[in-house]
Amino acid sequence: MKTYTLNFEQKLPIPLAEAWDFFSSPLNLAKITPPEMRFVVTSAYKPDAKIYPGMVITYKVSPLLGIKLNWMTEITHVKDQEYFVDDQRVGPYAIWHHEHHFKSIKGGVEMADKLTYAVPYGIIGRVANSLLVAKEIQKIFTYREKAINDMFGVYKQL
Repeated sequence: MKTYTLNFEQKLPIPLAEAWDFFSSPLNLAKITPPEMRFVVTSAYKPDAKIYPGMVITYKVSPLLGIKLNWMTEITHVKDQEYFVDDQRVGPYAIWHHEHHFKSIKGGVEMADKLTYAVPYGIIGRVANSLLVAKEIQKIFTYREKAINDMFGVYKQL
């Protein structure tokens, strides 16, 4: 099985604690996901819920052609205000391992995402990745970057 790794980085003009507070809430993921994906968290969490190791989050998502899929991830690692990791337990990927890293920088916070994933179905999955999946993931993270900048502002080097 072929795995792929993508890295994304974004700086925000907000304190680390504010960034952590936003991104450690499972309910905020829908706010930074493209609307055409119809992303809905189906787990019953209170608005102030925060991630913890072992937390299981369920979603409905329509990544392609409006087809609704169930997705389940587990938060496997958390180090407060430094990083957390989610791993797919049920969903469209053969592997989905997503690391979210945060560090305080002058005038804000730097966020780094490392996504390791694999598409099922062998050669068909590899072709699908090169023709469609990788582009869709890139599109999601491009949307996310814009949505986050719209919410928190654009980082300007001091």
